[in-house]
Amino acid sequence: MSFAYIVLIAIGLVVVIVIGMYNGLIRLKVQCDNAWSDIDVQLKRRYDLVPNVVETVKGYAGHEKGTLEAVIQARNSAMAAQGPAAKADAENMLSGALRQLFALSESYPQLRAVESFTQLQNTLSQLEDSIQNARRYYNAVVRDLNTKIQVFPSNIIAGMFNFKPREFFEVSAPAEREAPKVSFGTPAA
Repeated sequence: MSFAYIVLIAIGLVVVIVIGMYNGLIRLKVQCDNAWSDIDVQLKRRYDLVPNVVETVKGYAGHEKGTLEAVIQARNSAMAAQGPAAKADAENMLSGALRQLFALSESYPQLRAVESFTQLQNTLSQLEDSIQNARRYYNAVVRDLNTKIQVFPSNIIAGMFNFKPREFFEVSAPAEREAPKVSFGTPAA
């Protein structure tokens, strides 16, 4: 075998390796986009449910106007947020506002007895679980993509084709651990 054949085989092998690394990066990028789309779908379902919850609570605890307005404002902010980091911050605010809203039900037994409120609360709880699962999957795919972008030799290919690390969708754990702070005035009779 001549030297020219060895060089051609070596070049061919390098090209195949580069194509494999590039395709791996593309696969992870598409998985990230798909995972983010899954989160978006779950969040949209949540946003669509929030007004129904607020209207139900309004019928029984209408004088808790500040809490109800905070939920709607947090929902609107979350819907307008762009990108994983901004979306996560907005979602933290919405989750806190919803916790305060559901804490209201503890002071209004007649509200807890309403079947539609209980169903909405259960549906929202199921959605929270779905969002959490979608977030975990998205963050795992982002971790894999970001790792592949940074490790040798795929970092060379990632740099050549301008692959950028993605942001994680992180919900701050300390805020989730805090009990909601709800202040009740004298309920209207």
